[in-house]
Amino acid sequence: MLVYLICYGAGMLFASSAHYYMSGASLLMAALYLYVYDYRRTGNPLHLRALFSLFWVGGQGISCFKLSRLQTDWESITWACFFVALAAFWTVFEFVQRPWTGKKNVTDQKGWKKQGGAAAGYETGLFTAILLLTAVSFGAFLLEAAVLGYVPFFLRGVPHAYSYFHISGVHYFTVSCVLVPSMTVIYFLKCREAGKKKKCIAAAASALAVTIPVLCVSRFQLIFAVILAVLTFMQISGEKKIRYLFGAAAALLPLYVALTVARSHDVTYLNGIFEMKNENTPIFITQPYMYIANNYDNFNCLVKELPAYAYGMKGLFPLWALTGLKFLKPELAAYPIYTTKEELTTVTLFYDAYYDFGTGGVFFFAAALGVFAAWLMKKAAGSENPFWQLFYAQAAMYFMLSFFTTWYSNPATWFYFAATGAAAVYVEIIKRAKA
Repeated sequence: MLVYLICYGAGMLFASSAHYYMSGASLLMAALYLYVYDYRRTGNPLHLRALFSLFWVGGQGISCFKLSRLQTDWESITWACFFVALAAFWTVFEFVQRPWTGKKNVTDQKGWKKQGGAAAGYETGLFTAILLLTAVSFGAFLLEAAVLGYVPFFLRGVPHAYSYFHISGVHYFTVSCVLVPSMTVIYFLKCREAGKKKKCIAAAASALAVTIPVLCVSRFQLIFAVILAVLTFMQISGEKKIRYLFGAAAALLPLYVALTVARSHDVTYLNGIFEMKNENTPIFITQPYMYIANNYDNFNCLVKELPAYAYGMKGLFPLWALTGLKFLKPELAAYPIYTTKEELTTVTLFYDAYYDFGTGGVFFFAAALGVFAAWLMKKAAGSENPFWQLFYAQAAMYFMLSFFTTWYSNPATWFYFAATGAAAVYVEIIKRAKA
């Protein structure tokens, strides 16, 4: 933490004197150091604290470059919140993991548990779960297409077609397709007794599931499905090599560009929306930069413009959404979002924590995430049920994308957790019934 504290202080000083590149470089160095610290100690590139440190602090460093005219100098409270988020998570994780073994670090083991090997008795339940979730997801997609009268992929000249492709309540089932490829990975790796015919059917179901985000022109859902599957593979197989993630990203690039064209987004449109200082910035820099950097500036807007805290009402939005209470009492969800620009609505993991309770909310939420991460690492390492590895992969994904959205006050996140949990219970019941 001392290295982080020094680099963070340097980043603040450089930013205050408008040396933005130096500020960003200081924070990127801190992010890399924190990641390498946990990676070298454990030999695990998917260590949850390492991933959170790398992507949360690294995203902040990228934002500090300030390549857009929308970006302004951050408030002191903003800097404090970003520091507290990492410090609380890191320190609580370190403290909580000790009692489980009486040693300093329960996850500090070069021989981290390999999750490979057959899972006897899970084959039938897994196969059925894959088919059922695929059928439910694709059926929900067809229902939305029929009711709304269009499929986003086949529209041209409508940049936000996917934004309107939602039927409340139904769309959660549509986007649950993102879990199918990961479940298929589990099936192939864990159910070695499965026949070729069943494996082909499972693979076909996974391919069908991946077509849903393509037809919806949802680049994020496509990336989520593929990267989650890769993380699941790495976690279960024990082949935890970062090159798999880079390979998946390279494979996704052509399809990502195609979906960008299908959404009628071009470099002129994107550079104009984000108001890049260099109007000739290529699209492969503009897009990732705008989806990382501006989220931290949106948090700064919140700090400057929030008139009063929501005291838990903002963070409880998943409860209002999933129970339907937001329709009975619209005021439960009537909290405006404070952003640099109307079109740029992505925010960081801690946006709602500050919205509810300010800096204290950021501290307690980060501490809770530290407890959760340490517990999940222990649980996944010791559980036979393969769906714990899918829970782990989802958590890794959320920490890797901590700069992108609030996640835990996002109803879809809890729907994915619920679907994963239901599948875990189902395969366990089938296994015991066959025992």
